[in-house]
Amino acid sequence: MSTILLKGGHLIDPARAFDAPADLVLRDGHVLEIAAPGAAQTTADETLDVKGLVVAPGFIDIHVHLREPGQTHKETIATGTAAAAAGGFTSVCAMPNTRPINDSPALTRWMQDKERGAVVNVFPIAAATLGSQGEKLSNYRELKKAGAVALSDDGNAIMDDNVMREALAHAARIGLTLIQHAEDKNISGGNPINEGVMSFKLGLRGQPAASEWLVVERDIRLASQEGAHLHIAHVSTAKSLELVRLGRAKHVNVTTEVTPHHFLFTEESCSTYDTRYKMNPPLRSEADRKALVAALIDGTIDAIATDHAPHALFEKEVEFDKAAFGITGLEIAVAAAVTTLHHTGKVPLKRIVELFSTNPAKIVGLNGRGTLAEGSVADITIFDPKERWTYDVTKTRSRSRNCPYDGMQFFGKARATIVGGNIVFNEL
Repeated sequence: MSTILLKGGHLIDPARAFDAPADLVLRDGHVLEIAAPGAAQTTADETLDVKGLVVAPGFIDIHVHLREPGQTHKETIATGTAAAAAGGFTSVCAMPNTRPINDSPALTRWMQDKERGAVVNVFPIAAATLGSQGEKLSNYRELKKAGAVALSDDGNAIMDDNVMREALAHAARIGLTLIQHAEDKNISGGNPINEGVMSFKLGLRGQPAASEWLVVERDIRLASQEGAHLHIAHVSTAKSLELVRLGRAKHVNVTTEVTPHHFLFTEESCSTYDTRYKMNPPLRSEADRKALVAALIDGTIDAIATDHAPHALFEKEVEFDKAAFGITGLEIAVAAAVTTLHHTGKVPLKRIVELFSTNPAKIVGLNGRGTLAEGSVADITIFDPKERWTYDVTKTRSRSRNCPYDGMQFFGKARATIVGGNIVFNEL
């Protein structure tokens, strides 16, 4: 493998509290040398001029739906990871709601096979219960051996208290994070929109915020009792954030993520029945959106994850209440964060890198990633925080186009993505 010199960039590595101009040398899939600008001692086979750009540890999306196996009309591992690379992600964690459900070591290994054509690292998240039915635990030990990095019944909260307690206890013993999609469907009804003024105006049944936060409240209590690591997926309500803060004050190991669409949009976006804005959890109120942004700033939220959920056009171009939940987002997540959080002066770029790399690596235990320390894996994200650009969904690398970002202008664009020392996306 060749030796690559990244020359002239601004290196940001929150894991080492490093935020300064530096040159970086990569060899044999790892970081070989970090040097002051122009002072690298290693002779390189290839030099990339990254002047004016941020060089960061590879970004990790811990919540992605790659749809393969079983739903390749929406996405494949190859197309989904190509979109991830274009968005600056070097790793994605694939949720288990494939067909069949990924609750077996065999399927976990299959998803990681080179024949799938992945462009970036794929780390499967396996089902916490068999068939994601919330009844009987899957084999956590064997799933971890097969490469699963976390457990989740994403899309189906584990509602039985005893099953959830057992899942948390067993996950803690095995050393895996349990990720919960916090939604009590007895309360939410699987309804298509947030319960509030907008749902009333549109004549649609809504999902009360309590359908989320009541599950969060219970799960934090159970995680405290079992000493487990609980991760709340795509948090969307202010009340849930309050409960996370209270849990941490009591030393509960609870982390959480937010999606770009939840800190960009509100339920008002649904006013014209545009199904591109239909997702689960639904877009909430402006007060909730502001609470999410505040939590990104103060550290309550640990990570930004896309919940990339591709769908075919025929699944979205129907009546609002019949349309599938979810939107794509791998190609705009970094830009959404830079635009909303950094260009408004709310957070430094170090915090952006922390949300996309340092913390996600910790949440799912990706040792050797989320940092650029010498000897770490050469997964690198290079982006221009100042570049202004317009998203064109017709140029997406994803197989699906169900997103509301088409035509939106952003600041911040991935310029190159390096995975294991190999350049997999390059717009330098």
